Amino acid sequence: MNLIIRLLVTAVVAFFLTKILSGVHIDGFATALIFAIVLAVLNMIVTPILKILGLPLTIITLGLFSLVINALVILIADYFIDGMNIDGFWWAFLFSIALSLITSLLDSVISKAD
Repeated sequence: MNLIIRLLVTAVVAFFLTKILSGVHIDGFATALIFAIVLAVLNMIVTPILKILGLPLTIITLGLFSLVINALVILIADYFIDGMNIDGFWWAFLFSIALSLITSLLDSVISKAD
């Protein structure tokens, strides 16, 4: 049940971020839900591999390279989803930061309510 709630929160935040960020386009809420599912799968499979490969850069940049890894995962998700379009790396970077911050905030609010 917790997974479903987290996916819904991610989908809602992603859908509303497209209204704010002009470089990120999602066709509808169904596409946002598909994005949330694809992002969850990529976070389970691709993100650990990228973090291991990027560990030296992450250490050198004191952890800031992990933001680049998040943006790359968002771009990979964009590649797999037809109804989603991101205009470039910097839009994916900004989208990933905003998505992470807002979903973390909402997850903490929801978990406190339980």
